[in-house]
Amino acid sequence: MSRVFDMPFSSVYPLYLAKVERKGRTKDELDAAVRWLTGFDDATLAAHAEGTSTFREFFDAATLNAHVDLVTGVVCGIRVENIDDPLMYRIRVLDKLVDELAKGRPLAKVLREPAPATVAKG
Repeated sequence: MSRVFDMPFSSVYPLYLAKVERKGRTKDELDAAVRWLTGFDDATLAAHAEGTSTFREFFDAATLNAHVDLVTGVVCGIRVENIDDPLMYRIRVLDKLVDELAKGRPLAKVLREPAPATVAKG
């Protein structure tokens, strides 16, 4: 696992981007998902995407979204919610968000936005 942990985020980000763009999604949508997960602003995300920080350093600098536990499902044959290692969990959550974008899931659902409240008619 340490091989993945010490991999530069900047070497994987273009692969994430290529994956979502092949499926008709945009860099803005990818960045929105990464910002949602990490709490980074545009400048911080760009610095990591172009810099030398490893996945370990990338997630050490992040403040995970309070709703990250809503990200569930299977990535690489493993249930995200069952991953014990905290760093691998974060990496796989990011992978899951990218997969959901690439599969065409609406951005609002990828970002786990609550459904709009309906007004009861009476």
